[in-house]
Amino acid sequence: MSSLSDAEQLDNVKSFTKKYGSSMVTGILIALIAFFGWQYWQKKTLAEDQNRTAKVQQLMDDARSAGTDAKAFATLSASADKIVKDAPNSAHAIQSQFVLAKLAYDKGDYATAEKELKKVENSSIKDEGLLSLVKIRLADAEFAQKKYDAAIKTLSTVTEPAFKATVDEAKGDVYFAKNDIENAKKSYQSAWNTLLERKKERQILQIKLESVGVLVDDPDFERPVIQTQVDES
Repeated sequence: MSSLSDAEQLDNVKSFTKKYGSSMVTGILIALIAFFGWQYWQKKTLAEDQNRTAKVQQLMDDARSAGTDAKAFATLSASADKIVKDAPNSAHAIQSQFVLAKLAYDKGDYATAEKELKKVENSSIKDEGLLSLVKIRLADAEFAQKKYDAAIKTLSTVTEPAFKATVDEAKGDVYFAKNDIENAKKSYQSAWNTLLERKKERQILQIKLESVGVLVDDPDFERPVIQTQVDES
């Protein structure tokens, strides 16, 4: 704390202003206000972020013991909605809806899973990967309800390259369920080409391709040789 009196401090400010000019003093004050304002904003944002993280963690913990209890789910839903209301375009909002959607999906309530995911489907968060996961899970819920056209439409909005194979395979599943074999072939083949290029796991996709009449050669895996016994008698 300064030992100078108020009058002495005022005289010092006047002397500094007279020497360097009022515009320079104003500039320094603005810079100081911006600096301390930024520090305050950072601390406030960090505290809010930590608080929301704790709420999501609590939501996850409560979800583990909720089971199929409708009352417990309603309480969880209210908590998740509060997180979404407070920070609609945050990762925490999306995470909270993931928790509820999974809980609903696991008990076969696909309509509720769809409803929860739609709350954050149009989030403006700058994280395309997270938004892509929302849309893929939403398409899963739509597919489970046999809303095939809606699922295709939702999957078509996922443009993040990292999810191309996942989306194409999912589209193939939807087309196959619709008995649209030609489009199923195209989607599965596109997913296959991507996985082949990236050298990712693809044995299950190979089986799906064969189920629609497409035989593909995998350079990384040899087909098993079937040994046959010849009766020489």
